[in-house]
Amino acid sequence: MKVLILINKVGLGDCIIHINYIHEISKKYGKPVSILAKENTRAEDLFGDDPHIDEVITLDRLNDNSGSHDGLSGFFKLARDIKEKKFDKVFIFNSSIRYFLICKFAGIEKIAQYPLLKKKGQHVVNTAKIFTENELNKIVSTQPKLLIREDKVLKARKDISQSHKNIVLGIAASGQTKRWGIKNFIKLIEKINEKYPSKFYLAAGKNDQQLIDEILNSNIGSNCISLNNLKINEMMPIIANCNLYCGNDTGFMHISAALNLKTVALFMDSPALAYGKYSKNINIIIPEGETEESTTHDTLGADKISFDNVYNKCIELLSN
Repeated sequence: MKVLILINKVGLGDCIIHINYIHEISKKYGKPVSILAKENTRAEDLFGDDPHIDEVITLDRLNDNSGSHDGLSGFFKLARDIKEKKFDKVFIFNSSIRYFLICKFAGIEKIAQYPLLKKKGQHVVNTAKIFTENELNKIVSTQPKLLIREDKVLKARKDISQSHKNIVLGIAASGQTKRWGIKNFIKLIEKINEKYPSKFYLAAGKNDQQLIDEILNSNIGSNCISLNNLKINEMMPIIANCNLYCGNDTGFMHISAALNLKTVALFMDSPALAYGKYSKNINIIIPEGETEESTTHDTLGADKISFDNVYNKCIELLSN
């Protein structure tokens, strides 16, 4: 049976959250599956070495509706693109009637999907877990695991000294309100390095050079290495060899947790319960005065993240 999995999510983190469900579906049918996902999920980079995934098909839908799969013409183009692949079954991880109809037009006989037109109130982790468990008739863990070829990990290890701690710092985020101040990170680097001599790998995007430069030009900059000139699949073997991630709720946080790093995740303006509790590797830091339940969109708590809480949690995890 040829199986397609459709993930209509925007972010890299959303894609990672679905990894174990993808793996379990692949195991159920005893063969790799195909993934349909948007380009900004970085699915091709994330799953390039994953034996459970045969192909990543790009879902070309854009915010300005200019994508080749947008609009009425895009509806029929996507149906044709899928039909060419001759899938027998599709798992649709959303409630959109658009994708249900597209898969019908594509001639897929078996369609498994979230309840139609019931998007409101869906929990990104729990809804996916319940859906997968009902379809596979088994309990499924929410713990994701990114798979990288061992030779890539070993090659990266040769360039990473094991005589000190290696720490990934997630200094960027999708918006200003989700970012801890860069001066806090510089102070954190200095204090951790006093306790444990360390190298710090700066994980940020192409548009975050100013943040990177501020750290590199600081007194502790010689201990820091920028990763922003690398592709995601080039960063992953390096991250896999590190001891800890500390940083904002960003895609690099999810990558680190899925690569089995101890992860300190700073939630200040995004849903801590939805994006911080699915992995045993994630340790949540929330603004003072908030709870995990109250820390969500529009919390605006960047200035209330306790430096001591972040530092103490990093030292605790590095000590164990």
